[in-house]
Amino acid sequence: MVSYLPHLTGLAWSLACVAAVCVGLTKAGFNGCGLITIVLMTQIMPAKESTGAVLPMLIAADLMAIGIYRRHVEWRVLVGLIPSTFLGLLAGWFLMSRIPDRFFGHFLGWMILMMMVLVVWQRLDRRILSGIMHHPVLATGSGFFAGVTTMMANAGGPAMTFYLLAKRFDKMAFVGTCAWFFFVTNLTKVPFSWNLGLITCSSLIMNLLLLPAVAAGMIGGRYLLGKIPQAPFDWLLLVMSTAVALRMIVA
Repeated sequence: MVSYLPHLTGLAWSLACVAAVCVGLTKAGFNGCGLITIVLMTQIMPAKESTGAVLPMLIAADLMAIGIYRRHVEWRVLVGLIPSTFLGLLAGWFLMSRIPDRFFGHFLGWMILMMMVLVVWQRLDRRILSGIMHHPVLATGSGFFAGVTTMMANAGGPAMTFYLLAKRFDKMAFVGTCAWFFFVTNLTKVPFSWNLGLITCSSLIMNLLLLPAVAAGMIGGRYLLGKIPQAPFDWLLLVMSTAVALRMIVA
């Protein structure tokens, strides 16, 4: 087992532990923390490799979230998102082998930032909400975008934030629906990531060692979720997602 351990410095392991805690916080409902995980892991290893290194941790955290929030799922909304999301996964897999590593951060940062601008616009102008809330393009576009971004960098959170906030989900329904959505999509991503060589014995052992940090983040996030009112919760998601998108663009 020791021979398969990734050769990381002490600082890199520390960053990986913080990233793992953020994975747990993400699955507890703080989606912006997922983008922080992306930034930290890309400081440890190349961007494409980092997506495979994080994926098993995400699946483990998804299982924890399903167990905790299993009663807070909007199944009709979830099922409606799946077809376009699978198309997005295929598109993301196709693009991953064609976009150089050095463009990944900028590309994803701009996509996330544009999504957050739409979210803020939608929240400040009620006409946007009334015009698109029940439009089928909202679900199709959000699902496809979530599929592309989660395949390319495990960054589907902003698209789901946009869609579920537009649907005016309360925070418990938000977390429960996200838990099942990302469990299904992350499992689907495994063969694609394996095909691209992004999941290895070394990354799997690293995931195993980081599981306690993931669990700590989940426990802490569940506690915080019960303490934060709905409005601050919504704006916290927006601010965190926007800040990390800007960080990815200027890096």
